[in-house]
Amino acid sequence: MAREPGGTQGGERIRDVVLDPGLDLGPEAETLLYLASRAEFARQIVRPALDDGRIVVADRYELSTLAYQGIARGLGLEKVRRLNSWATGGLEPDAVILLRIEPSAGRDRKEEEPDRLERESREFFRLVVEAYDLLASMDTRIVAVDGQGSPEEIEERVIDELVGRWPGTFEVLRR
Repeated sequence: MAREPGGTQGGERIRDVVLDPGLDLGPEAETLLYLASRAEFARQIVRPALDDGRIVVADRYELSTLAYQGIARGLGLEKVRRLNSWATGGLEPDAVILLRIEPSAGRDRKEEEPDRLERESREFFRLVVEAYDLLASMDTRIVAVDGQGSPEEIEERVIDELVGRWPGTFEVLRR
């Protein structure tokens, strides 16, 4: 499992900047920072792992940027998609697990102070949810999973989806 944005030394520093609640970043700068982190993630973690025949599971990737910056921030879906492809050298996921949860429930799970993005308005998060719904309707690689319940329940749902798509590969994850 890899953390994204972040996961590399440079990516972690970029993550600290982009999520700093004391900064006022415009949508373009925010997007370029996320993509800079992702470029390093793809170069240092994803590409070498795939070249070695390993499976990469990341907690975020292109879909988040398309939803948040491309649609909710209004930068344009295709523009952000092209920039992401450029930053990652065209690396795309085979599948995306979209955990469906109300934004307020997600905020309630967090124990630390909210970061810059988490401080956005309810209206912004409504747009993000709508963006994820739209993107999921456009791409069969996106599998929606109920994100309510205990971490163990959610994990079991995700494993069920992975096993269903790739029998024989993910059964080892079952408890």
